[in-house]
Amino acid sequence: MYLSDLLPATISWQPAPGDLVLLGAVEADLPVVETVLATLPAKARGQVFVEVDSAAGIRELAAPGRVCVTWLRRDLGQSLRGAVEAWLGEMLPVDLEREHRVYGWVSGDRAAQLLTNA
Repeated sequence: MYLSDLLPATISWQPAPGDLVLLGAVEADLPVVETVLATLPAKARGQVFVEVDSAAGIRELAAPGRVCVTWLRRDLGQSLRGAVEAWLGEMLPVDLEREHRVYGWVSGDRAAQLLTNA
């Protein structure tokens, strides 16, 4: 079985070794997040944001040790877009000395994509 058998074809998840990974999903897309997390190498680094209606939607997600999972609750006014934009603002600083790379997918986006500060 291949990852492409499990993920919608449009996501096309293919980060390069060393890329920070970013996943942002609404509750309905949790199967996509779980599938991607299951395929990440143990040394993967990055962030997962999952937006749910309330605390009742929060559950355990298995992720590599350096991938942080953050649950966002709409009933508390937390939003996926706001969290993703803030995280990218921190992870893709303007830095002329080295390139910062984030490979990510967010619910509603057609495909995963590479983002850089270059």
